[in-house]
Amino acid sequence: MINDKVRMYLLPPLFNAAVRAGAAIMGVYKNRDDYDISLKTDHTPITIADRLAHKTIREYLGPTRIPILSEEGREMRYDERRNWELYWLVDPLDGTVEFIKGNNEFTVNIALMENNVCMGAVVYVPYFGKMYVAGRDSGSYLKEGVFPSADASYTYDEIVTGWTPLPLPSAACHDHLRVAVSRSHQTPETHEHIARLRAAHPDLEVIEQGSSYKFCMLAEGRVDYYVRTTHTFEWDTAAGELILREAGGETRSLPDGGELKYNEEDLHNPWFVCRSKFCPAL
Repeated sequence: MINDKVRMYLLPPLFNAAVRAGAAIMGVYKNRDDYDISLKTDHTPITIADRLAHKTIREYLGPTRIPILSEEGREMRYDERRNWELYWLVDPLDGTVEFIKGNNEFTVNIALMENNVCMGAVVYVPYFGKMYVAGRDSGSYLKEGVFPSADASYTYDEIVTGWTPLPLPSAACHDHLRVAVSRSHQTPETHEHIARLRAAHPDLEVIEQGSSYKFCMLAEGRVDYYVRTTHTFEWDTAAGELILREAGGETRSLPDGGELKYNEEDLHNPWFVCRSKFCPAL
């Protein structure tokens, strides 16, 4: 098991890789005529920002000698990765569709996986300078004012000084159910699920949001529930799921209510729902 000393050693590279990737992303975001958009084999878009963020993370985390499974990395056969005890699970730019639309709702996701369980995670929201950090059984935290920097070199003490434990007590002060859904990936099943919730909660409020930032909103307590009935991959959820878990929330697969599994032969996730610590009984 990863001990506290190793966790302290790995937090700065985890944190700084995300900040540096955010700088690469924002450098492209300012020049919207130069995104170099193309389609991957699964017909999802990829931009030069995705590629640059992946390159930045790969180069910065390389000295840890921990293998990297990244959305934008080379395709790895299951036989190659199935016995990994420790690896980084990375989405260099989560919310590429939102990035292209220019609505600021995109993140950098990096999870440290041990025996296919997320032990440490960051979700970075570069446009807002917000970094969410979690360690298994060590809590979940928000650090604000972390602005993109190509040469970020935060120390452990600098990271943990001034961060705010999650959830935020002030965020629980709303009197109706708030349900998050993907801004760009909804299905009839999404709408049917919400209709069932609305039958018991007529004043339910739907909040559309892109990327893994939805997990962070749940961790803060600003939204109560999140339903996803379209395809996601393991790198879309690992980091955000830990941040939510350590803030007192949970993620469960649909329809069986199980836990999400990682480093599977097929890297697609099942459908799932998330609940914040403050979510009422549904």
